[in-house]
Amino acid sequence: MALAIYGIGVSRGVALGNAHLARRDRLDIQEQLVDHDQVENEIKRFRKALRESREELRLVRDRLPAGTPGEITEFIDIHALMLEDSSLIEGPIKIMRELDCNAEWALNVERSRLRRIFEDMEDPYISSRMDDVDQVIDRIQNRLHERATGKDGPGGSYRGRVLVADDIDPADLLLLHHQGIAALVTELGGALSHTAILARSLKIPAVMGVHHAGSLIAEGDSLVVDGDRGVVMAEPGRSVLKHYREKLRCIQRRQRGLSRIRTKPARTADGTSVSLQANVDLPQDMKLLDEANADGVGLYRTEYLFLNQPEAPDEETQFDVYAGLVKALDGRPVTIRTLDLGADKQVDSRRVPGTAPINPSLGLRAIRMCLNDPAIFLPQLRAILRAAALGPVRVLIPMLSNTQELFQVKHLLQATRRELKAQGQEVGEVELGGMIEVPAAALSARSFAKHLDFLSIGTNDLIQYTLAIDRIDDQVGYLYDPLHPAVLKLLKMTIDAARAVGTPVSMCGEMAGDTAYTRLLLGMGLRDFSMHPGAVLEVKQVVNNSDIELLKRFCPRIMRATNPLRIAALVRELNESV
Repeated sequence: MALAIYGIGVSRGVALGNAHLARRDRLDIQEQLVDHDQVENEIKRFRKALRESREELRLVRDRLPAGTPGEITEFIDIHALMLEDSSLIEGPIKIMRELDCNAEWALNVERSRLRRIFEDMEDPYISSRMDDVDQVIDRIQNRLHERATGKDGPGGSYRGRVLVADDIDPADLLLLHHQGIAALVTELGGALSHTAILARSLKIPAVMGVHHAGSLIAEGDSLVVDGDRGVVMAEPGRSVLKHYREKLRCIQRRQRGLSRIRTKPARTADGTSVSLQANVDLPQDMKLLDEANADGVGLYRTEYLFLNQPEAPDEETQFDVYAGLVKALDGRPVTIRTLDLGADKQVDSRRVPGTAPINPSLGLRAIRMCLNDPAIFLPQLRAILRAAALGPVRVLIPMLSNTQELFQVKHLLQATRRELKAQGQEVGEVELGGMIEVPAAALSARSFAKHLDFLSIGTNDLIQYTLAIDRIDDQVGYLYDPLHPAVLKLLKMTIDAARAVGTPVSMCGEMAGDTAYTRLLLGMGLRDFSMHPGAVLEVKQVVNNSDIELLKRFCPRIMRATNPLRIAALVRELNESV
């Protein structure tokens, strides 16, 4: 019987295939006593499982495609480091020797000990890293289980199959991608989870938050996965299959057409030029930027230089990276965002005792943390100003909420420039911009625009803070809505405020790279977009087939609407009619 179940479309595209159910329920681990002279064999089994787990992650790391977001690389690196951690290695070995027990049980006892330690930590971010520990331990347990039962892990080919799971981590998704999966359906997860971000990078259609998918879908069921609409159809009828096969053919034709527009400018049908830049996490992302022929780097996230390091990178280390980017761009601009640590990203080297926030998303993060800790901030400003002598550089301040923060940054920039010149260092001019990612900044956009060279709208956080939801929490993920009337009003207010005083405004959040919103944003007055490099050509195709005057006449209807369903319908009408 045909069945349609809904979730959150986290990676666009359509796929048809048969279901493969992959349950990641935790293994039922039982304590088994072993003879004392067999304990060393258990330790050998454990060490072998560790080696295999490390090798598996190394293979995943080596297979990461160019342009994979830095946070995915970070995720895999964290797990690899945990597999080298002495406490995770020596703890279970000590337990095996003390209890004369099997490796699986010793590892579980160690898990319980670590859980108690993490639960006692006051910092919610550090406490939450127990999830990573669980995933690493599960990986080792699975290797032990496979060897004990004689079963190998995922292997062979899943080509053309649709993976249906309760959840899956990025490393396993990458392995399955190399085995040919056509699409992903999970019961948990949301649009900004690590796995969702990787699915978009790999162009795997994916729907997450599909509750009870594992019980509603049977192994081998014929499935249609529509990542655009966030719907999964099981055992669809002939008419549905015919519709989606035609849609797939249209998508394939459109993809073939993208390569033909690579060297063409982004210009609407009525002659309006649009800037399409790329977001970059790591220097190796530059290859994808060049493949897409992007106009420059609209957002370089510097925090990935700081994460997973024993101490903050010094000025010279940062200068080498920034200078390399500037040279690689060969005259195209690079926008360097100053350190945006805090919330979901922190580094031990900059933690200040007693400052752990109750809610890290609302605490000492981004520019607040930088102004509170000049020892971290000033070397970064020095490195940026020195790199600016080599080509066009713009500096972007994250999470501005009041103009006092802006004036403090301006003062530090001027003082740092004077200091560098006094030391005989070459420095360049930089444009200074601010991120609009909290409602207070959007409401004060005109004031910011008067004192800045440009504004950049960070939609990921702006939507989260406006709607009071945690954007990676599956339980409230359905409320994350870029088309909420309050969000649209803040976007329009920011764009209008910047244009009123002649200050350029761009957008660098996920919304900028989603073609479902391109025409709406053009109609609202946005002319500068920055996105994942893989989305540049798709957005360019929409831009080149749009008519600005028609969009400007249509958009007021959307802005007047107050019902989210009505807004979504109008946006679909806009995309289909222009």
